[in-house]
Amino acid sequence: MTTRDHLVNWLALALVPGLGAVGMGRLIRELGDPEQVLAAGRERLSRVRGIRQPVVEVITHNPPFHEAEIELQRLRQNNFSLLTWNDPAYPALLREIYTPPMLLYINGDVELLSRPSIAIVGSRAATSYGLKIGRRLGAELGAHGLNVVSGLALGVDAAAHTSALEAGGITVAVLGCGLDVPYPRRNLALAQRIASRGVVVSEYPLGTQPEAFRFPARNRIISGLALGVVVVEAAKRSGSLITARFAMDEGREVFAIPGRVDSAASAGAHSLLQQGAKLVYKLDDILVELSAHLKDFRPASCQAGNAKGDVVAVSGVELTPEERSLMKILEPYPSHIDTIIDRAGAKAAKVQEILLMLELKGVVESLPGSQYRLAGQMP
Repeated sequence: MTTRDHLVNWLALALVPGLGAVGMGRLIRELGDPEQVLAAGRERLSRVRGIRQPVVEVITHNPPFHEAEIELQRLRQNNFSLLTWNDPAYPALLREIYTPPMLLYINGDVELLSRPSIAIVGSRAATSYGLKIGRRLGAELGAHGLNVVSGLALGVDAAAHTSALEAGGITVAVLGCGLDVPYPRRNLALAQRIASRGVVVSEYPLGTQPEAFRFPARNRIISGLALGVVVVEAAKRSGSLITARFAMDEGREVFAIPGRVDSAASAGAHSLLQQGAKLVYKLDDILVELSAHLKDFRPASCQAGNAKGDVVAVSGVELTPEERSLMKILEPYPSHIDTIIDRAGAKAAKVQEILLMLELKGVVESLPGSQYRLAGQMP
């Protein structure tokens, strides 16, 4: 008899209709690996709490081996990989949560999932303030060598992913659909960039569509991979708060960015602060709180540079000599554009161009009244 690929057994069990991650987890923990589950028989399976009889019948008489073999072939054709719950490469933090996914579909470097990670989540319909903070934190965490984990959604998620990549860092995107389903479509190119530099992860089989009920389950993976979750901007009812609640339940740190007291976009973040979330003004607020977890962490260098040395990294963000010179003129306190132009001794159009680039890189803030300041403190 030909020995079946062990991944086919894992997939066959995962594809049993009605079983789900919770039921599969119970079977694996109580009976052992999928081979033992598949060989257990009706009587033994029926004694496992929460496993319904129709599921027992499928496992006993008709496990979906054929579908599993097709799924594994499709994974390999797409250069995706599959990580099982008992694999040594499975991220230890994720294994600790109450309902860890038994299988992770991976597009990217599996080993990166075990690096220290911080999740950044926020509104899809983010304000300019939320996007700015998401970009800044993504860049700073990425430059510091920490993985930035988020959900690839529009708004804050995409801002954090993009900035982490631009800072030379690693980012992890967790999907609520199959790896081969582009969602949201506007972030398809971003997903491809993340896969080439970091990791795109899903617990769902290929072809799984992004139905709304899958995203709360996806959020437990976002928080499960991370030492802490930073909520940048969230309304009172939002997926970001679900992620934060998962983090709280699992004993992970929860951080929140303050916004305007009358802003509905920040109401959820303010609610978290009232519940004891750590208030964040700058990157050090996160690093100090997590220092015990990071004491043995040695961040990789994220400076890109080039042979001519004409690009310099400041806090991990690449700056040209012109940008660096203008940074020396700016202060933490607002300065009017006319004052900056006078100090720079350059043409107004050139100074404005450089200021725009610095703002896009998250190291300078523009304020009402044509004023600018260093992005060292959050308003």
